[in-house]
Amino acid sequence: MKIPRDGRIALTALGFNLSLALFKYWLSVLSGSVALKADAVHSFSDVVSSASLFAGIMLSRRHSKTFPYGLYKLENLISLGVSFLILLAGYEIAREAFLSRKGLMVEEVPFAMAGVGITVLATYLFSRWIGGKAREFNSPSLSAEAYHVRSDMLSSTMILGGLLGGLLRFSYLDKAAALVMVALIGRMGLGIALQAIRVLLDASLDFQTLDKIKAIILSDPRVAEIKGLWGRNSGKYRFIEAELILKVRDFERAHRAVMALEDKIRQEVPFVDHILIHYEPEHKDSLTYAVPLEVDKERLSEHFGEAPYFHFVKFRLSDGKVLDEKVLRNPYAEEGKGRGMKVSHWLLKEGVDKLVSRADLEGKGPFYVLSNAGVEVLKARGERLKDLGFDLGGTSEGLHRA
Repeated sequence: MKIPRDGRIALTALGFNLSLALFKYWLSVLSGSVALKADAVHSFSDVVSSASLFAGIMLSRRHSKTFPYGLYKLENLISLGVSFLILLAGYEIAREAFLSRKGLMVEEVPFAMAGVGITVLATYLFSRWIGGKAREFNSPSLSAEAYHVRSDMLSSTMILGGLLGGLLRFSYLDKAAALVMVALIGRMGLGIALQAIRVLLDASLDFQTLDKIKAIILSDPRVAEIKGLWGRNSGKYRFIEAELILKVRDFERAHRAVMALEDKIRQEVPFVDHILIHYEPEHKDSLTYAVPLEVDKERLSEHFGEAPYFHFVKFRLSDGKVLDEKVLRNPYAEEGKGRGMKVSHWLLKEGVDKLVSRADLEGKGPFYVLSNAGVEVLKARGERLKDLGFDLGGTSEGLHRA
């Protein structure tokens, strides 16, 4: 079986923790330090957690009929187990620091202190490296391992203080360092446990990620409304579900809109495994027409992007009553390349449902922007606004479909 990159990192952590535990045990035998021996036991618990981490990474990639969504949460389950090991290590450090009555071999303390100093530096560098890899892979189990290694560094710092206290005959330094270490390790363990429990209980994604997904969805002009948006973590992966109202009524276009949204979310939000988007067409009680006009605001413009003005009229579908009518200056008429596309997006922001134009837009960029957003493009046969004769169907003697 091929070992993935994060699996190789877990194996590296396993080898590092085993080497660290053996080195600390040798130092404890040399110096007679019971606290160092407890720290070695703590490091051996790291070996067990690293082995579990590797197993979790390998097993979490498997899918089956029983587990169709994979075993991603196995990593969070392992993280929960690692958190208990961290808390257990804190208890062991406190017990050894307060209950041990054995003395140190003072003549060997300086050598032991130098050895512990090496372990502190090694664990600090290794915890930073594996923490960076945890962020790269978005792996909760690797993140837990980074904290676990860091707790080992802090415990070694406490042991160093105890050795210094023994060397200077200040025994209270050992107990003070123990209290600080137990508090820090307890905080780490509880933090990892709470995060793992949140994921195991399907707590929502963080608000920052959900807001980013919401912004991506609403940036698509084909989306009229977000009725619901949910997300959860499973291991390092994210599962997203949304319920949308689309302006597009054609099923094929709606399907393309949803597929485009899924692709964009995957591009901009890392580690998304599954996206499920429910959608329904927008129920409208009115229609808004837009017509490009010349400077006199009466004649229909033969151009689209260059038209000086646009006439907007809004009809109520139930009785054909005009709800609103206005003429707006084209904000992009004087711009150069790309103005047609800019005008298209402007019309979409104005809520246009149908465009009536003398210009032939079919096959051009503005046509695709408008039609993909559900706007019907109609070709005008008349030359003046009064010749169009709007009706509720959007077609008349003066109009035909583009």
